[in-house]
Amino acid sequence: MSSSRSTKNKASLLRWLPWVLLLLVLAAFIWLFTSMKTTSEATWEPPRSTPTEQQASEPVSDTPAPISSYHNAVARASQSVVNIYTTQTVAEHPYMDDPVLRRFFEFHSGGPSQEQGNTNLGSGVIVSEDGYIVTNAHVIEKADEITVAFTDGRKSRARIVGTDPDSDLAVIKVDLDGLTPLGFREDPIRVGDLALAIGNPFGVGQTVTQGIISATGRTGLGVNKFEDFIQTDAAINPGNSGGALVDAKGELVGINTVIFSQSGGSLGIGFAIPTSIVEQVMNALIKDGKVSRGWLGIEVQSQLRDPTQLETSTGVEVLNVIAQGPAAKSGLKVGDVILTIDGIEMTDANTLIQYVARKSPDTELNAQVLRGGSNKQVTIKLEQRPEQETLELPVVAQDGALGQPYLQEEQPNAPMMSEAERDRMREELLKLFENNGAPQ
Repeated sequence: MSSSRSTKNKASLLRWLPWVLLLLVLAAFIWLFTSMKTTSEATWEPPRSTPTEQQASEPVSDTPAPISSYHNAVARASQSVVNIYTTQTVAEHPYMDDPVLRRFFEFHSGGPSQEQGNTNLGSGVIVSEDGYIVTNAHVIEKADEITVAFTDGRKSRARIVGTDPDSDLAVIKVDLDGLTPLGFREDPIRVGDLALAIGNPFGVGQTVTQGIISATGRTGLGVNKFEDFIQTDAAINPGNSGGALVDAKGELVGINTVIFSQSGGSLGIGFAIPTSIVEQVMNALIKDGKVSRGWLGIEVQSQLRDPTQLETSTGVEVLNVIAQGPAAKSGLKVGDVILTIDGIEMTDANTLIQYVARKSPDTELNAQVLRGGSNKQVTIKLEQRPEQETLELPVVAQDGALGQPYLQEEQPNAPMMSEAERDRMREELLKLFENNGAPQ
């Protein structure tokens, strides 16, 4: 009986054994196929950053949580931004002394000619508790009267402390107490940082617009003689000039000054003067009433660069050297290529001009110069930059002869009308009056 049961168990085992072996073979085959596929896919997997690299590449946030409102920053900064209204008296036309011409203009203007006052508007930033305000030089240019309106409702007349048209900055002062100056940002502004523009666009009242810092170090725009602009896409319109460009904390990063526009309105390309220049000019105007800048006494141009060439030349080529100027005294020659100054690479002429302009007279600069294929070190002691109108120094040209002055005095304005033209105009007007204004 037991042997018969044992025989049945062996038969049953033998019957299932092939299926078990088949399952094992299939399992082995599946494992082998999966391993080969995983290995093959691993070789084509794109490179991944390590957790450390990913953490290092994450954007740095100024705040631990997203900001839903900039009310605190605006409230902090707006109390230091003022509206500026300037009045300029338009003098009587010089030809009004002629009775015939006066009668003609009065006839067509509907009344006697009188002096008129044109009112312009702009903005400014309070920089001290005792009433100093920074604005643009073009805002108060030729102003006979300056009125400053504050956010607390007060108004005051202001006097000009000093202007610097070369940087388009000016300082005015009011005799008021209890003013709140706007703090300057200490860290350099970065491209991509948030920007808030505060001013009085089109005279509608204090307005805040938001954008980012689009670029820094913009030069070569032809707006000012010394340019180092911050570019922003925060809306800046007429009336914003002299207003504040602040960061997300309400700290001043620049003074709004100019926009690029084909329509007169904002196209998202505005420029502000950075606080590094504002501080230099402001302190000089308050202390001395003028800005003293270093001067090399040379005419330069950037090295020509071909964008199609892989190897490009750098440096600034010296075209002219003013005789008896700082550069001439130091031995700098026409044809020299200034590579670096104080270890800073001079990539173009604007970089050199801006660097020198920020230095005070009597400062010594160490320049690395390329001359005749070899490098030379030249020490240059800066002098006071002459006024454009009084600069009459000769210039050493490339051939060694004396050339024209680098900065020339502006020519006097030509007369508006000759005597013969004036007499002819009187005769024509007399004929018009005789015919009751109807041309023959």
